[in-house]
Amino acid sequence: MASATKPRYVDVENPALAIDCPRCGLRTPRFLEYCRNCGFHLWPSSRVASAAFQAWRDHDSARAQTSRYAYEVPVEMAPPVIDYDERAHELGIHIFPSSNFPFVISVGAFVLALAVVHFSWMPLWGHIALGLAGAAIFLVGVIGWVIVEDTRYYPAETAEGGPAGHAHIEGSV
Repeated sequence: MASATKPRYVDVENPALAIDCPRCGLRTPRFLEYCRNCGFHLWPSSRVASAAFQAWRDHDSARAQTSRYAYEVPVEMAPPVIDYDERAHELGIHIFPSSNFPFVISVGAFVLALAVVHFSWMPLWGHIALGLAGAAIFLVGVIGWVIVEDTRYYPAETAEGGPAGHAHIEGSV
């Protein structure tokens, strides 16, 4: 006599993918042949369990991506859309704008470091000139990053005439 490969009864309306084992009482996947915890025989065979799972999965299109080894049906979640700049502004966090001046600062620091290194082919005035050039590049980067870009993105005075970040209250001294 051939063993049955179709389940006699599958509750396709039950959305649960995990059940409590009748023997040990611990949570186990519903459509496995054996309980993962104690090895209790949940289905007559693996083929019957697989057929039951396929019938359960085919009943609802939302279950199409479900695995029979899972404990819960996966939930399709879109990644949250967050405007981090706006959120930082709400929290009062100063986010520095993207800039190329840190690269300029790094180049200036590199040229300054080269001025310190002794090269046998370079005279003393060459080291001094290289140091002055490196200091100039470094200062251009620092001034551009700290002063120019900071005041362009975050002005000290707002359109209302008060200092930035502070509300003007009528009648206040």
